[in-house]
Amino acid sequence: MYCLEISFVTGVLLLYLAGIDAIKSSPVRKRDPSTQYESCKDILDNVPSVKENDGVYEIYVGGQNRNVFCDMSTDGGGWTVIQKRMDGSTDFYRKWDAYKIGFGNPCSNYWIGNDAIHTLTTTKDQMLRIELQSFDCDQTYATYATFRVGDESSDYKLTISGYKGDAGDTLSFQNGRKFSTQDRSDVNMIHPCVQIYHGAWWYDIDNCTYSNLNGKYGNSNGVKSRKSMKWKNLLKGTSMMVRPKN
Repeated sequence: MYCLEISFVTGVLLLYLAGIDAIKSSPVRKRDPSTQYESCKDILDNVPSVKENDGVYEIYVGGQNRNVFCDMSTDGGGWTVIQKRMDGSTDFYRKWDAYKIGFGNPCSNYWIGNDAIHTLTTTKDQMLRIELQSFDCDQTYATYATFRVGDESSDYKLTISGYKGDAGDTLSFQNGRKFSTQDRSDVNMIHPCVQIYHGAWWYDIDNCTYSNLNGKYGNSNGVKSRKSMKWKNLLKGTSMMVRPKN
């Protein structure tokens, strides 16, 4: 499956198919080229022709332009993907600064960055949707009506509530928790959760976590450990994405 990289020129939408030496174009509504879209929903609202065209778009967040993956098809589209994992080629066991600014490739595996997540979730009220795929190809999802991440001075404190979906709720338990990485974690944490779970997450100070989406990528033999990337079960792929409530 090719990753669609999408950039805007006045009056023209250019679609780049990764790995293919071809460029396709289709006319869209003309706009001021200085326009800066602040989210994937902002793009969809202003350029409705992109509906159903999932891919990499450029948005302006946190004072800079960023390439992000936009889901323009699920549940009406307009979702800004903040975390994406599809294989084990990218190491997610990283330090604080890496999670602060973001890393990876939005076409495959990436974390958009905690500063960017903070900006997205505090500029406008956001809902969170998490898409999960097992190695048996089962697809499930979880949505949260409220999702907000504080700034760095709060250690990117998580506010989350309002679960719906068929994946089961494993993230509400982390409400109010601080983000932790291998080199910086909540001083009140009883257990070395980052090391135990080999990840970076909003670990609980008592019970660590029931989910571990930034944990170690597993394999199809179904062997699961505490360090595995999981929700309730071992996962093959994940996508965390946000969209303004209104």
